[in-house]
Amino acid sequence: MSRIGKKPVPVPSGVTVSVDSQSVVVKGPKGELSLVLPGEVDIAQEGEQIVVTRQNDSRTARACHGLSRTLIANMVEGVSKGFEKRLEIKGVGYRAAVKGKTLTMSLGYSHPVEFEPPAGIDFQVEGNTNVIVTGIDKELVGTIAAKIRDARPPEPYKGKGVRYLGEMVRRKAGKSGK
Repeated sequence: MSRIGKKPVPVPSGVTVSVDSQSVVVKGPKGELSLVLPGEVDIAQEGEQIVVTRQNDSRTARACHGLSRTLIANMVEGVSKGFEKRLEIKGVGYRAAVKGKTLTMSLGYSHPVEFEPPAGIDFQVEGNTNVIVTGIDKELVGTIAAKIRDARPPEPYKGKGVRYLGEMVRRKAGKSGK
């Protein structure tokens, strides 16, 4: 039995969950998320908890059991608290700003790099060098943060570029003298 899959998902107050066969809709103060789960798992709401069980012990059912429970738990946490990813920009002249909803970054290219947020994602900039990506969908927040990092990943010689807050960049020695 999956150790993660057999844990029930607690539903906090202010969050409503509706289960209809394989589809789950979670509504909360920050928004609404929906998901269609695979047919190998069953979802049931028991009081203030959601329980995910698998129908059989096939390989796909075992694989989907813990995944389904985690996806539902992330949906519940997203609509109640939300998720955020923090990025920091290192480098001389590298900076970021939010114009309207668009994130505009100067990353040493001949042109500014712009990111238009999809629905449900917000950008914030602290002190020209710290970018905060917030939203209710954990997968979407992580994907957008990864795309921002890919605009100029940190390079190993000087460490310049966009990195996650607290990310360690492995540094290399440059050219040796004589």
